[in-house]
Amino acid sequence: MKTTRRHVLKTGLAAGLAFPFLPDFSIAKTLPMPTWQKLPFWRGFNLQEKFVLQYGTGPFQEADFRMISELGFNFVRLPMDYRTWIVDNDWRKFDEKILKEIDDAVTYGEKYGIHVNINFHRAPGYTVAPPAEEKSVWTDDETLEVCTLHWVTFAKRYKKFPNELVSFNLFNEPAGVEPMRYMDVHRKIIDAIRSEDSGRLIICDGIDHGTRPFLPLVDLKVAQATRGYAPLEISHYKAGWVNSDDFPYPTWPMVFINGMLPSPSKTELPEASRKPLVFDGPFPSVTKLRLHVGTVSSRSQLVVQADGKTIFEHQFIPGPGQGEWKKSAYQPQWNTYHNLYDRDYETTIPAGTKQVTVFTADGGWISLMEIGLLSEKHDKETTVNASPSWGQPSSQLEYRETAADTRLTGGTVYDRKWLKYSMIEPWQKLEKAGSGVMVGEFGSLHQTPHDVVLRWLGDSIANWNEAGWGYAMWNFRGAFGILDSERADVDYEDFHGHKLDRKLLELMHQY
Repeated sequence: MKTTRRHVLKTGLAAGLAFPFLPDFSIAKTLPMPTWQKLPFWRGFNLQEKFVLQYGTGPFQEADFRMISELGFNFVRLPMDYRTWIVDNDWRKFDEKILKEIDDAVTYGEKYGIHVNINFHRAPGYTVAPPAEEKSVWTDDETLEVCTLHWVTFAKRYKKFPNELVSFNLFNEPAGVEPMRYMDVHRKIIDAIRSEDSGRLIICDGIDHGTRPFLPLVDLKVAQATRGYAPLEISHYKAGWVNSDDFPYPTWPMVFINGMLPSPSKTELPEASRKPLVFDGPFPSVTKLRLHVGTVSSRSQLVVQADGKTIFEHQFIPGPGQGEWKKSAYQPQWNTYHNLYDRDYETTIPAGTKQVTVFTADGGWISLMEIGLLSEKHDKETTVNASPSWGQPSSQLEYRETAADTRLTGGTVYDRKWLKYSMIEPWQKLEKAGSGVMVGEFGSLHQTPHDVVLRWLGDSIANWNEAGWGYAMWNFRGAFGILDSERADVDYEDFHGHKLDRKLLELMHQY
């Protein structure tokens, strides 16, 4: 079925609706035809009504589709938990009432000119969310058979809908899978879907949680989806479901150094990652060094040396209860504590020092979140963010002091150029191999300062637009979204009873 501007206006008027904002680039003009080799310039959101069973199994809201269309977007992804539509925990019995609610979402998409991408966020046998599935679709044949049954059920259900309206996204962010098995599982499910609906558009997330393309999937004639969460220090700042305790305060652009300081006893790590953090001088003036310590593993000794002479040392002894730390965290798998300290430790670098080294002398490991250097001849501290990168080489920085200021150079600069190099170029190789690409999820939790989010997303979206890729924000209403995000630093507008982040909306329309 071809949906045009006339079709959208006709259905909208029939329902007594108004469409005050239909910009020229809206899908209301015409619903684009996708192919697995080239996906349209979709823009939209993830809707989470059936995202996790514990959060409920409510129906998708027609009002969301109406508002998404009104605001000029043309795409929704439905990340869903298969447990929401099975009966009495029997993964072979389906609840028709719940499936009808998913049908309604597809119908809303048709009504408002929005493409609907159906995703199993929790598939039978795989999920990135706790708790893990009891059996794995990657290793258990029965589980694979059940997962295939679910997808075939959806294939039969939506075969009447053209690819302009409906596509399938098989697994959310697969990771930790042996490549050949990854390929075998996808081939079986895709073959089964196409036995019912031969032309169905299928979009597969890349490997390693959707961060890397998987070139062999080109042979199965599917498109692929990446993610827009890099760096996590911005997108997931203070997120409780990831290990964000050591994330520094977000800035953009930002300079990062490797803040992981493992002791020499961690011989399972490459030698380059066990070397000290180095500041090459000279330091012409007396300079205060501030180390903001994040998490510490086991009993560990932090040491700072100036030209080989120890100028600071501190013994960290993580344990239970209250102490020097901010939060105690027992790790049963290692029978030790990884305590969050989140506090500064300072020492003074003597004038004339040529090189400063910082390292963990013995014990487990220490992570740094931020480093500051303040010369006695200047009022402003020079700072650099640190983020723990396990197994990666230690950082080496250069310190320079002039009459005007002090500077630190080195580390990794995170900016638009870095985003393009790390997040765009690997996927362009996939495009050259024949597959279409889109960004299935992106956004930032409401804990990150709004001005930082706008600068970072501005660079991210500019790159995606330049690449010609569509994208879907993690949610529409909620902590990542443009509505009801509960950011403390946003002046919201009222929009149909919701709080609209106008600046974020305009950013998504800017390019």
